Amino acid sequence: MRSILAAGAIAIAALGLAPTHASAQSTLRIGLAEDPDVLDPTLARTYVGRIVFASICDKLFDIDAKLNIVPQLALSHETSADGREVTIKLRPNVRFHDGEPMDAKAVKFSLDRHLGMQGSFRRSELSVVDAIEVVDPTTVRLKLKAPFAPLLATLTDRAGMMVSPKAAEAAGDRFGAAPVCAGPYRFVERVQQDRIVVERFADYWDKDKVSIDRIVYRPIADSTVRLANLKAGQLDLIERPLATDVPEIKKDRNLTLQSVTELGYQGMTLNVANGDAAKNPLGQSAKVRRALELAIDRDAINQVTFNGLFTPANQWVAPDNAWYDKRNPVPGRDVAAAKKLLAEAGVKASLAIDFMVPNNPETRQVAEVIQAMAAEAGFDMKIRVVEFATGLSEAEQGRYQAFMLAWSGRPDPDGNIYSFAKTNGPLNYGKFSSPDLDQALEESRTATTREGRKAAYDKVADVWLKDGSVIYLYHRAMLIAHTNKLKGFTLLPDGMVRVVGLKMN
Repeated sequence: MRSILAAGAIAIAALGLAPTHASAQSTLRIGLAEDPDVLDPTLARTYVGRIVFASICDKLFDIDAKLNIVPQLALSHETSADGREVTIKLRPNVRFHDGEPMDAKAVKFSLDRHLGMQGSFRRSELSVVDAIEVVDPTTVRLKLKAPFAPLLATLTDRAGMMVSPKAAEAAGDRFGAAPVCAGPYRFVERVQQDRIVVERFADYWDKDKVSIDRIVYRPIADSTVRLANLKAGQLDLIERPLATDVPEIKKDRNLTLQSVTELGYQGMTLNVANGDAAKNPLGQSAKVRRALELAIDRDAINQVTFNGLFTPANQWVAPDNAWYDKRNPVPGRDVAAAKKLLAEAGVKASLAIDFMVPNNPETRQVAEVIQAMAAEAGFDMKIRVVEFATGLSEAEQGRYQAFMLAWSGRPDPDGNIYSFAKTNGPLNYGKFSSPDLDQALEESRTATTREGRKAAYDKVADVWLKDGSVIYLYHRAMLIAHTNKLKGFTLLPDGMVRVVGLKMN
């Protein structure tokens, strides 16, 4: 094992990133758990992609440590009394990496692109936007089909990332191969499965707070190798080290560990109506789905796999979140009740389930624990390990019955539930559909008070937690480990690596 880890470190050094005095002062090397998908804010959908976007694509708004929404490319906003118009004042004199102005016309172009481009994953997030109006060079007005409470929160992520109209029009659907945005760093190169390189943008609007010259993102799927390279000085920061590695990190005087409960969740998505694979008791019976849930001990998963660092949960937000439905606490394991539900559903023999699991160590271990637990209730969970991107494709095509699927989370609860539970939602891989649930989801978006939204989400819980197609399991402690030479890093609940204000000693 020691020789394997050394080989990983040597391999990175051989690629031109061995630490020297000069590069340590000017280069930040970040180890990612996966290789991102396309670097186009309109088409992208991976968590690690969002980490890279944090350096190259500023958004209209961002969040702070308390999940307050704060301006970024925007300066301020104003919502009309009826909630159907949102006027956004933009930061003046902002430039894209190609020198083009980041003005109201560019914002309209970017939002229209999110809404209209074929394959856009932002379309559903912004579907309530009816029209975008350029008021003046630094003012844009969004006209909505209905009041939409999550709008500003939506604009703190990829839907709020602005792209250069000139570059996007020239590149077409190839824009993601060389993105041009308005962030603190500009894209330099990408070698698939090896590295993404960005360099400091001299004309960034907040350039005085950007001091590191270059950032190199390296996808290293093996978390043990990722940590080994951090300890060896070949990387400066790694995301998502294993929970079981926390004691080792804390013992290393040269490293700092930061942790925060994630906004997202980890769970199992079940295929209830997506093709032939759904035509089995798990897909056709809510009783069988609840039996599978009752076979699982969430606290045991947390203790066995994560040393008790994570938060067992059963909803799309964590138990300490203000939107959590306290009427439905985390259920305990009840094998007898699970067997009874299976019998009521007419399941008389061990039920085989195609259990698709992304290829990373922690997720595989969780799947193995679930496999053992479920077997005691009468489920034969046949684990099928796939690469993450492959798993998403399989899920879209309905080629699965259960899928261990994580969600990185959004500051507003709408981002954690609407696209997954709404009929024909873009992330509703199980194809669950309920008119009552759809109505409650719409109410959660259009309600003009917090109390009204909470009441709507309680209605969502009444349907989704009983009959739905996701079994929520836990919320991770988002872990970032970095060298003590890196100063100024603060981990927020979305887990992003924000690079403005960072310095390398």
